[in-house]
Amino acid sequence: MRTLATRIDGLVLVEPRVFGDHRGFFAETFRADAWSAAGIDVDFVQDNHSRSRRGTLRGMHFQTAPGQAKLVRCARGAIVDVVVDLRRGSPTFGQWEAFELDDESMRQLFVPVGFAHGFCVTSEIADVAYKCSNYYDPATEAGIAYDDPAIGIEWPSEVEPIVSERDANAPTLAEIADTLPF
Repeated sequence: MRTLATRIDGLVLVEPRVFGDHRGFFAETFRADAWSAAGIDVDFVQDNHSRSRRGTLRGMHFQTAPGQAKLVRCARGAIVDVVVDLRRGSPTFGQWEAFELDDESMRQLFVPVGFAHGFCVTSEIADVAYKCSNYYDPATEAGIAYDDPAIGIEWPSEVEPIVSERDANAPTLAEIADTLPF
């Protein structure tokens, strides 16, 4: 496994070794000691799995106190995975970074507490699996607008985004910045 560079401090992009032959492939998708050595030293308590069709855009979501770190991978298909730094004291507050995650490179993105997370499906179907550091709690669920012009996320232009009503009506970062616990 190797780590790849990210622009925003706190994010960790890992690429596991994939062993393939005429039968298929094998890869370790999580190994606590190796991931810890790469900077992902978190006790994960919940795994989630979503399946979405091309153009589905889920985000930008986060959990408030105590927050929820995520280790995200695309187990089937391909996505553009996006994070926004919500840590008010951070020099990159309000900035975003995008990563291509797919079932060939098997890259995984560690998203620490204090970031909004979302993705857009660029393949016909995508299965996204992620580990979480805290249990889902609807009382702490929050989000910001995926199309907030002040943030300026550049989503894939080759797909027409399909969003939920909740995501379509999410507030801008400026509207909630003062309430963020990070």
